Amino acid sequence: MASLEDVTTGASVSGIAGSSSAVHIVAVKWHGSNAITVTYRNADGSVGEQVLFREDEPQLSVAERSLPWSFDADANLLRLTSEAYRINLAHIFDPYLAVHTSAVEPLPHQISAVYQEMLPRLPLRYILADDPGAGKTIMTGLFIKELMIRGALKRCLIVSPGNLAEQWQDELYRKFGLRFEILTNDRFESAVSGNVFLESSLCIVRLDKLARSEDIQAKLKITSWDLIVCDEAHKMSATVWGGEVKYTKRFQVGRLLSSVTNHFLLLTATPHNGKEEDFQLFMSLIDQDRFEGAARSGTQAVDVTDVMRRLVKEDLLKFDGTPLFPERRAYTVNYDLSDREAALYNAVTDYVQEEFNRADNLERERTNTVGFALTILQRRLASSPEAIYQSLRRRRERLEGRLAEEQLGRRGAEYSSVYYDDFDDDDLPSAELEDEEEKVVDQATAARTISELEAEIAALKKLVRMANDVRQSGEDRKWSELSK
Repeated sequence: MASLEDVTTGASVSGIAGSSSAVHIVAVKWHGSNAITVTYRNADGSVGEQVLFREDEPQLSVAERSLPWSFDADANLLRLTSEAYRINLAHIFDPYLAVHTSAVEPLPHQISAVYQEMLPRLPLRYILADDPGAGKTIMTGLFIKELMIRGALKRCLIVSPGNLAEQWQDELYRKFGLRFEILTNDRFESAVSGNVFLESSLCIVRLDKLARSEDIQAKLKITSWDLIVCDEAHKMSATVWGGEVKYTKRFQVGRLLSSVTNHFLLLTATPHNGKEEDFQLFMSLIDQDRFEGAARSGTQAVDVTDVMRRLVKEDLLKFDGTPLFPERRAYTVNYDLSDREAALYNAVTDYVQEEFNRADNLERERTNTVGFALTILQRRLASSPEAIYQSLRRRRERLEGRLAEEQLGRRGAEYSSVYYDDFDDDDLPSAELEDEEEKVVDQATAARTISELEAEIAALKKLVRMANDVRQSGEDRKWSELSK
């Protein structure tokens, strides 16, 4: 709506002469304050005249005095809009945009993995099985960022062993500017909706936290993801034994993860354990229809080159064609134990073998725990005289305390708190790992009666004296050879 005062010479006005099209005002003559005579020219060049009154104002519309395509809007807004559109299409003009916008200098094998193997396969169901040190985290970060740039990824979940969660979070932020949240127990409990997976779009969760909690799995099952990445994916394995498939909790989690995501990426340096049936089961996490039946039908190998890439360190090169890693030259240094070291080695070996034989008659849970403890003792023996002395001394002291409890007719609750089946060495830092191992070594025993426990303590006292003699003698042939 325009007023009569808006109708001026040179203006473009619509609503005159019963037409919706605009006319050009040539002249205006006022008659008092409520009427004007306008002379106008139509689009075809013809001239006309009309008297307008105040009641005609609702039909009048005065166009702005500008050309239809004059580009006289805010230039900063135009630039902002065009820049946003350019960024949205940047991947078309720069096929390596994630490389150029990240704080990384990728190597040839990393670029080929992301841009030649993974991006062309969308939706992606793939296993990246390069040797350790190949930079699978960098390849994953580049892939995530490329999908984000293309608008194909908004929700991403990374599943990793517990001791690697912080490393994933740190590297994705520092190198790619990606903020991932680690889902801790507190975060699960404090979720406003009751399901943290619905609240967090970029997150990291520990594998065994998923495997051990059916409640968390139930929450995960009702969500959907654009991409799920599983680090150390060989942990999600199953086995074929006697023609029967043994599914682990981790394998079941792998199946669940595969079913709730569009893109599924598994990272592992050891995809094959030497058994073709087990390998086919592992591959079924990628494509259940294709690989599940192959595990039951025989040991014939299946071509997996379209869903898995594996490069060993010898295949990894720099841009100039030189090897990325120096040539591996591994050799064994043989050395002879001293008389005292040999006597200690034989005595501890006899003790371990005797305890293994006694453990065979125990229930399965205790057998596994005792066997694990004895294996750790053998590892300490191969380490150094100091290591085996400390382990034997602590074990003797703990069993003496246990004997005192037994003689009083009560068993300390702490003695039954550590079991091998609950032990996961890959999910612990080295210091915590050693502490947990020592707890198992100190507590696990095959003794079932007080007399058997007394006999084992007596054997340990003898071994402790022998280990202390070697320790105080300063003889350590292993260190002597290493120092040369």
